[in-house]
Amino acid sequence: MNSIQPVNVGLLGIGTVGGGTYTVLARNAEEIARRAGRPIQVFIVADSDIDRARALVGDSCQVTDEPFAVVTDPAVDVVVELIGGYTVARDLVMRAIENGKHVVTANKALLALYGNEIFAAAQQKGVTVAFEAAVAGGVPIIKALREGLSANRIEWVAGIINGTTNFILSEMREKDLPFADALSEAQRLGYAEADPTFDIEGIDAAHKTTLIAAIAFGIPVQFDKAYVEGITKLEALDIRYAGQLGYRIKLLGVTKRRQDGVELRVHPALVPEKRLLANVEGAMNAVLVKGDAVGATLYYGKGAGAEPTASAVIADLIDVTRAATTDPDNRVPHLAFQPDQLHDLAILPIEEAETAFYLRLTVEDRPGVLADITRILADEGISIDAMLQKEPEEGKGITDIIMLTHVCREKEANAAIRKIEALSSIRNYVTKIRLENLQ
Repeated sequence: MNSIQPVNVGLLGIGTVGGGTYTVLARNAEEIARRAGRPIQVFIVADSDIDRARALVGDSCQVTDEPFAVVTDPAVDVVVELIGGYTVARDLVMRAIENGKHVVTANKALLALYGNEIFAAAQQKGVTVAFEAAVAGGVPIIKALREGLSANRIEWVAGIINGTTNFILSEMREKDLPFADALSEAQRLGYAEADPTFDIEGIDAAHKTTLIAAIAFGIPVQFDKAYVEGITKLEALDIRYAGQLGYRIKLLGVTKRRQDGVELRVHPALVPEKRLLANVEGAMNAVLVKGDAVGATLYYGKGAGAEPTASAVIADLIDVTRAATTDPDNRVPHLAFQPDQLHDLAILPIEEAETAFYLRLTVEDRPGVLADITRILADEGISIDAMLQKEPEEGKGITDIIMLTHVCREKEANAAIRKIEALSSIRNYVTKIRLENLQ
């Protein structure tokens, strides 16, 4: 084995994930070589902090602060891009492809925005762009969708694919904390960045859901058409009420195949507490996939961290090594379907999404109020699945009514809510949270 020419890796970025990748490659070198058929070694590292990089790799490989020197180096076989962002990273990945190098990346933002362009360039050059680490860290969901479930017509995918928000929601539920306090705790423990916007506003999860949808349904990457809603407006009160009704609230990435198109959405949702997905707590990730032949399959594990993400990066390196000598036309396609077989299915606007709803209404405690509300819902074709009415606050004459609806179109729910909010008996806006039964 050692007499075979090793695969030379150019590592762009040796921060948390890059450091983990280097460490695991070195630690498991023999096992990895046995699987790949050739040794895989880090040949050169590019990082803006040269001292940190040298401290980690010692004399085992070259170190530079010039990443473009890596992607143009003739000795580099595979470029591993772990610097993040989508400006310099895009230029580096495109230059690597142009120079005939395979690329492994954990950069979901880059692929969600520029994946179509990057995959097309790679196809033309006969190289591979592998990105298992871009979605759900160490959980092999890309490989499952692209290969393990390739016999299936995928019907829908729903996932908890952002550990930061899942940790915050777990804290809010378990400790009855308001959002701001749970976020502060997540930052203190290192689960949330100093600027957590991408996580708490759902953008990170939307990048990942966009890639999942493309692979599940054989459609181009279309992040700009995703519906994105974060968790910043969630109240501990609603998490508590959901629990009383037998549900937990999770930030879900959901994509569904419908006859008229594809739903692509990220938002908080009630999930029945008896579902496995509802019991994914802390910073863990889980993805539920429904295929027509296999039924529902669940993929669970750590969605971030140095070595879990490195696990996915190195699995991609092994795949690239195995496939390097094969005819490019016979490799696993980037988006699971052959490039000339992608369908341009419409991404449906959120108003056309079909789901059930949790509605919280603050109402005056007087006769006829409930009848008015149920009549409006019936007029819009919406039926009620469950209801919870709280005892009125003493001396205030108002109470909360919580309703769970059966499945309807979002536009029907919105029309009903507008009419309900116009009633003189309604105080404040109606709180609406989607509900996914995941059956």
